[in-house]
Amino acid sequence: MSGPTGRAGPPEPEPPDGAEGGESPRDVAGMPGGSAGAPEPPSGRVGAPERAEGGESPRDVAGMPGGSARAPAGGGAERREPVRDVAGAPGGRAGAPGPPGGGTVGGEASRDVVGTLAGFARTLRAAGVNADPERLQAMIGALDRLDVTDARDVYWAGRLTLCADPADLPRYDRCFAAYFSGESASVRRVARPPVVAARPAATAGAAGQEARGDPSVAAASTAEVLRRRDVARLSAEERDEVHRLIALLDDVSARRRSRRFTAAHRGRLDQNRTVRSILRRGGEISRLHHRAHRTRPRRVVLLVDVSGSMSPYADVLLRFAHAAVRCAPRSTEVFTVGTRLTRVTRELRHREPDAAMAAVSSAIPDWSGGTRLGEELKEFLDRFGQRGMARGAVVVVASDGWERGDATLLAAQMARLRRLAHRVVWANPHKGLAGYEPLTAGMAAALPYVDDFVAGHSLAALEELAGVIGDA
Repeated sequence: MSGPTGRAGPPEPEPPDGAEGGESPRDVAGMPGGSAGAPEPPSGRVGAPERAEGGESPRDVAGMPGGSARAPAGGGAERREPVRDVAGAPGGRAGAPGPPGGGTVGGEASRDVVGTLAGFARTLRAAGVNADPERLQAMIGALDRLDVTDARDVYWAGRLTLCADPADLPRYDRCFAAYFSGESASVRRVARPPVVAARPAATAGAAGQEARGDPSVAAASTAEVLRRRDVARLSAEERDEVHRLIALLDDVSARRRSRRFTAAHRGRLDQNRTVRSILRRGGEISRLHHRAHRTRPRRVVLLVDVSGSMSPYADVLLRFAHAAVRCAPRSTEVFTVGTRLTRVTRELRHREPDAAMAAVSSAIPDWSGGTRLGEELKEFLDRFGQRGMARGAVVVVASDGWERGDATLLAAQMARLRRLAHRVVWANPHKGLAGYEPLTAGMAAALPYVDDFVAGHSLAALEELAGVIGDA
């Protein structure tokens, strides 16, 4: 006579009194190992039956609801196989709350626990629960210490690991009941909140152009429009917005290669480190070590023209200099040129741009005066540049090139500066105007000794100037 596993077993015991029709215990209540007349278990275990020693298949399992208390045939101690099935029914512990829906979370349990739980996690994600792979791994680790055939253990392991918000609990209950009962889960996808991109407040001029239907303005943001506009033609509100955007510049500095080396993933082979590594490992070559030159900040010197012809741009250029000082305070120097040479590096070290501009304004005695570029450049080279400030530095001259003095003196000093500096950059606000040509005497005399000739009339031009400084 066959046992529950299909193999021949020992003679079946006599059915107890009260069993109808002489049925064997395995035929009562529809579950193997059940005793006659016993009620259905409130929580079944769906999985492979436990085996006793000697390969015999037991008729009754001790301690199981509805089963008899006698030991399985063979007389040996009961040995349980590793559990491979996911719980197929709720219940199992007296007094513990069960999964939603009650009764049996029906269907045959899957043999692949990880695959079943991964599918359950996908169902939760479709319902709006953030059941990511890390949380799924935590659930699998929790079930490794629990009974995977017990629906209550599965329910609580998933609820405590896969749910991160109180709003996830009803979704989890709904998905658990639907997924483990074999029904199609009626998930409600949660719409993601719209992403609102922050943009500067629209100014009066730009809003008026948009109202008139200008397609170029309507297709771009207000900040993008302000980036290209000449700062001399901006309103007070637009100028304040440009000042705020200039303060956000965070990469106005230059780097140079040092003579010292540092460890690197690529570059020149570091023979000393490689040999020491081989000796530490008893002669085994495990890896090759490399080295590369270190980089150090390169000095940046800015000479800002504050004469009358540069008054529409001087404030913006000084705010750009403040951003450069803030990025590299130890390697940046700022001077103003007009009728006198004034060093304003210390004033620009204030953290707040407005406070720095107020300090600079009180320190400059020749604001909106004349222009003597040749004499001021000679004073800078005699007092600071020749002693080392300009040597190997990136020198930026921000001026329109109007020279009231001798243009030949300016040419001679520019040639002298070119021999000392690593790179000479000239930023002329008028270069950004259509049809501009460097025809003034001062600009024509200085241009042959300039490495980079850029504009400085807009925010985009200042960003380009910052890129030129960084690439020098």
